[in-house]
Amino acid sequence: MLSEYEYRDNLYPGHMACAGCGEALGLRLVLQAVGEKTIAVILPSCLGIILGPFPYTTFKIPVFHAAFETAASSAAGISNALLAQGDEETVVVALAGDGGTTDIGFQALSGAADRDENIIYCCFDNEAYMNTGIQSSSSTPEHAWTMTTPLGRSRKKKNMVEIMGAHKIPYAAAANSCFPDDLRRKIVEAKKLKGLKYIHILSPCPTGWRYPERVTPNIGRLAVETKYYPLYEIRDGQKYKITHHPKNLPVEDYLLAQGRFKHLTHKELEIIQKEVDTNWDELARREGDDYR
Repeated sequence: MLSEYEYRDNLYPGHMACAGCGEALGLRLVLQAVGEKTIAVILPSCLGIILGPFPYTTFKIPVFHAAFETAASSAAGISNALLAQGDEETVVVALAGDGGTTDIGFQALSGAADRDENIIYCCFDNEAYMNTGIQSSSSTPEHAWTMTTPLGRSRKKKNMVEIMGAHKIPYAAAANSCFPDDLRRKIVEAKKLKGLKYIHILSPCPTGWRYPERVTPNIGRLAVETKYYPLYEIRDGQKYKITHHPKNLPVEDYLLAQGRFKHLTHKELEIIQKEVDTNWDELARREGDDYR
């Protein structure tokens, strides 16, 4: 039996993700950490492309194709069916994008959280509807270019980790596909707990974020090292813990490395930097309240 520090690939090579896809990287890490005794639920999304067309598959575990809005409810149904058969070992993991999570599937996810269904829900957040042509979602950051926000999105990004933490579920966490050890550890932690566990995984996308394919790991790490996307976890809706303390790089290092933010002015960058610093200070305060 593999220990929590030994991982076996559950994703075959030769999938159809774009070159430099951060979501494919994150998916490989998640499937390593959940283990072979797992059933996955996926939606019509980039994940469906990575899985491949029937009768072929790149997954080494069973997969259930659900409707766009039903990742959480379908996973909950499978989990309860396994429990009715006396199976308490098989892990059920829902794998969805930000569109199927923050927008279309939020009602089902919130309901599953309210019932505390025994599933792991992973949102692979590439911050837009990438599979259908780079349209804005409620997870698209403010000022970001997309095909439906050509002048930059005017609304702020929805904070799903805080929203799910407010449901008082056992575990909610922010992860990043370019921080593999942190991501796999959070999946392993989620496997130890009963109830609904939510992992929000930032997944850089060279196509939609408009940067060279080869720099995906650098882009993902800059998101964290600039404090733009902190890595942390919330237990039972109230105990906060920061899982990586960043280098405190200027936020423009992250934003201006992407074509979708190339229109930002110096004044807008200053405002974003202040917001990032304020958000970090609030997160650090919450951790301090819990762990001092």
